[in-house]
Amino acid sequence: MKVIHSVHPDDFKNYQTGLIRSRFLIDKQVQTDQLNCTYTHYDRMIVGFANPVNSKLDLPTYPNLRAEYFLERREIGIINVAGNGIITVDGIAYELHKLDCLYIGKGAKAVTFASKNPQTPAVFYMLSAPAHAVYPTTLLRNQDAVKVTLGSASTANYRTINKYIHLEGIKSCQLVMGLTILHDGSVWNTMPPHVHDRRMEVYFYFDVPQGQKIFHYMGEGDETRHITIDNYDAVISPPWSIHAGSGTASYSFIWGMAGENLDYTDMDAIAITDIR
Repeated sequence: MKVIHSVHPDDFKNYQTGLIRSRFLIDKQVQTDQLNCTYTHYDRMIVGFANPVNSKLDLPTYPNLRAEYFLERREIGIINVAGNGIITVDGIAYELHKLDCLYIGKGAKAVTFASKNPQTPAVFYMLSAPAHAVYPTTLLRNQDAVKVTLGSASTANYRTINKYIHLEGIKSCQLVMGLTILHDGSVWNTMPPHVHDRRMEVYFYFDVPQGQKIFHYMGEGDETRHITIDNYDAVISPPWSIHAGSGTASYSFIWGMAGENLDYTDMDAIAITDIR
């Protein structure tokens, strides 16, 4: 399992593009019949991807977890971003259509991923954080998620936010998770930007049209940097960093957080006029 260490904001100011990508970007992890995970030292978040096509994939434990099984001391949120799939948790099967979310609480021992049809395989995106309490395994369909529409076409950020794991949704110990869909013609997400010193965040970009790119902006608000993102890439955002993006076409992305609290609105806004 790849490990990503924490970065101080003063050090980040000296980073060039290649080093930013190596310290924050999680790319090329969606691979046929593989389950790949990255361990980060930001709130001990694990970012994972499973693409079962010809065979089922088991959620393994890893030596650096020092645990008998993956969820012995952890919880996990999973969103399917492709064809219909099945996740089996301790013998109970849950079918996930595209954009459905499954939360699995601490203590679940056996988790298996499969696709309904190998011709249209599932792609499961996962976030896992340490947990000190047990919450029940819960499936939430996309049509049942809380939805909020923000922005406007005139500012190219007309988007619908889908909330899954949050205070008024699926209950969790640390995780907050959901996804945002940009409407046709809109390319900006999370603008104006913000930071939240009490928790880290990960963005996972999907449904990026072939041949298009996302420009992901990060860094402190008065000294920003950017890297480019492809379809199925994820990027880590430290608590001191903004996290905003613009695309060469419309796209969708999953946001997920862990840290001090579960309040979705816990953020410190930065005015557009103050961005440097």
